[in-house]
Amino acid sequence: MRPIERILADQDGVVSRRQALAAGLSANDVRRRLRRREWAVIHDGVYVDHTGPLTWRQRAWAAVLACWPAALADASARRAHEGPGRHGVDGRAEIQIVVDHRRKVRQPPGVDVRRIRRFEQVVQWNLGPLRMRYDDAILSIADNAATDLAAIAVLADACGGRRTTADRLIVALRGTARLHRREWLAQVLNDVAEGTCSVLEHGYLTRVERPHGLPRGLRQVEARDSAGRRLFRDVRYGGERPRWRQIVELDGRLDHSSVADRDRDLDRDLDAAVDREHTVRLGYGQVFERACRTASRLDLLLHRHGWRGCAHACPDCPAEIAWRGQPRPNDEVGNF
Repeated sequence: MRPIERILADQDGVVSRRQALAAGLSANDVRRRLRRREWAVIHDGVYVDHTGPLTWRQRAWAAVLACWPAALADASARRAHEGPGRHGVDGRAEIQIVVDHRRKVRQPPGVDVRRIRRFEQVVQWNLGPLRMRYDDAILSIADNAATDLAAIAVLADACGGRRTTADRLIVALRGTARLHRREWLAQVLNDVAEGTCSVLEHGYLTRVERPHGLPRGLRQVEARDSAGRRLFRDVRYGGERPRWRQIVELDGRLDHSSVADRDRDLDRDLDAAVDREHTVRLGYGQVFERACRTASRLDLLLHRHGWRGCAHACPDCPAEIAWRGQPRPNDEVGNF
């Protein structure tokens, strides 16, 4: 196989002008192939060996070669590592790449170029097209996610897919200085590594219970299951000798199942519990994305199970959320 044919085979039919000349072709050879429509231009100095639609990998190769040295980044790097099946990335979306922070690169059409300081360290040099290491790409995606729940979903999917672990992501996080969510990501990853849900518990206290005047719950209460085994309840309302009792379990497990599907299931569980259950399970969506609505439903739930207090709206509550009303003058919040 001739050198140019080997390059085309290795790079999904994509080649740069620099590579073609280094493989022994002349400038006239390149022009002749373009003129005969054996090759087509993708970007300046980057060609493909056909004139039809480009595959995603061909677009990825073209983006990296057009800005060489460069590497796929974030969602593009994740797709290159995982393949197209798991996330269904739109093949027409911009290709995300990174280059060294000292370079000034003109951004080709359809390519999103970002400069980073740790270019040499984060690139996996033995794979083609070049791409960010999987752990670094996952942290970057989570750090730039639109919401906390979306960031958690990224980490959950990566760990649940068994391509990485929370411990590996923690190590990568320690070596990455410029992250907006650094401390929060570290807390979430520590939760995953230790099998706890302290981030979720703290979020429930500061976003749901406290700002809405719900009664103060007892946390990590020791109990026994039907077989006599010891367990701990996340939050228990009703005191030691209550006339009523309500358990709130905070489900912070991150596994390979769809976070969006699990979130919808948890929301349905909460609605069903208002009518007939004394244990309710909440997840990240109820706590971090719908805290006010969750608090209003818990107020109704606690009231139906015997609480004589009354919760209230917080300063950030949407106007459309309905509340049972303000507490009675002689009925303090938390009075059982």
